[in-house]
Amino acid sequence: MKAYSCDLREKVVAAVDRGVPRQRIAHEFDLDPSTIKRWLRLRRETGTIAPRAISGRPARLKMLLDAGLEVQLRAAPDATIAEQCAAWEAATGQPVSPTTMRRATRRLGWTRKKRV
Repeated sequence: MKAYSCDLREKVVAAVDRGVPRQRIAHEFDLDPSTIKRWLRLRRETGTIAPRAISGRPARLKMLLDAGLEVQLRAAPDATIAEQCAAWEAATGQPVSPTTMRRATRRLGWTRKKRV
């Protein structure tokens, strides 16, 4: 789920600071009251209401695929997804699933080959 914008967060926190009841703010901005409570706690603890960074490690395979896959696709444009996966593993030693390969080719703007 995407984080709420900083603009909305600022409006909500400013309304709380003006003394508007939280239930009314929650109803007007279509928010859950616990969201307002969480934003106020975040401001109290960190001094800002900006969304926190998403935890977890970055997707290394995605960066590797985006960097080197286009060369492989140009070399073998008629290869199936399974063949592309096998070629990638042979070249890099990194196995990749067909789903990941499909997503990577789509990100690069390549479509599935249609033979006539």
